[in-house]
Amino acid sequence: MHESITECPVEVAVKLIGGKWKIVILNQLAYHGPKRFNELRRIFPEITQRMLTLQLRELEVDGLINRKIYHEIPPKVEYSLSELGSSILPVLIKLQDWGLYYMEQKKVNETV
Repeated sequence: MHESITECPVEVAVKLIGGKWKIVILNQLAYHGPKRFNELRRIFPEITQRMLTLQLRELEVDGLINRKIYHEIPPKVEYSLSELGSSILPVLIKLQDWGLYYMEQKKVNETV
């Protein structure tokens, strides 16, 4: 991601983790450790192969995940959180907490 110096830090963060799949991929790697491509496909069956590839590449380019290639037959590639990606854990926890709060409030408002 190439940001200008005048961008808002929140805007930069949202660009890095925004979209339908990036945050759930990061969350999966954060809580369940390294995963292979096909493992992620099984975990998220709604994502297309093309979209998963794109999201993983963007996360890798932005330094949030590592891609480790094992030189064996058949080839093995694993994705894991990078050190920088691990720094987003407190944000993911806060987002989860806020999401739960929002869901509870919505449920309360619907019953009123």
